[in-house]
Amino acid sequence: MTAVPSRASAFGDADDQHTPRLTIGEVLTVLRDDFPDVTISKIRYLESEDLVHPQRTASGYRKFSSADVARLRYVLGAQRDHYLPLKVIKDQLDALDRGEPLPGSPPAAAEPAPAAPVGEPDAGTLPPEQFAAAAGLEGDQLAVCVQFGLLAPDAEGRHPAADLPIARAAAGLARHGIEPRHLRVYQNGAEREAGLVEQLVAPVLRARSEEARTRATEKLRELVTLSAQLHGALLEARLRDLLRP
Repeated sequence: MTAVPSRASAFGDADDQHTPRLTIGEVLTVLRDDFPDVTISKIRYLESEDLVHPQRTASGYRKFSSADVARLRYVLGAQRDHYLPLKVIKDQLDALDRGEPLPGSPPAAAEPAPAAPVGEPDAGTLPPEQFAAAAGLEGDQLAVCVQFGLLAPDAEGRHPAADLPIARAAAGLARHGIEPRHLRVYQNGAEREAGLVEQLVAPVLRARSEEARTRATEKLRELVTLSAQLHGALLEARLRDLLRP
């Protein structure tokens, strides 16, 4: 069986025969510092979705170039930092391979993804004072957000850094006069949407196969993105008359 060469792209010349190539296990080691949740099954899944194109040896083993690793960084960073579905990411990769610019796209993946700043999801949990400061909330505003169920501290009173986007949105709306007590409508809507999405993916997420769980996770990300798009479009449609001159 003849080795299949990787395609050259904006991420470097993947066919450079002088470039050392990595096994899938070595790629996993390289990526895990920046993407702790990545697995071999995930890398295989991204290959099956035509997002990365490692060479195959005569015996069928995958061999990844530095360009392949850069593509993987791009995909994983776009998912983690921008919540993009794989179809959108693939379109972006194809455009980059053609040399086309991407306005508003994630940073070029040829560079390692930057470490998450303090207060972002990788930071774990934060004490209330630090959490409020990172979100732009006053202490009393944070307390009201907790009171109305928008935010839920743990038993020690610390807040998950993953909840910072909620807190920041609440802070921004508060600057426009929309108080936390008015935001229950968003909370109720999100709970109903979560219930609908859960019905679709929960059975697969309970599967023992890691590949099945990977596919379910990808589906979950895409459903979240589409739900957010639909919510924004519906809200704008309802308010369209107000935006007209």
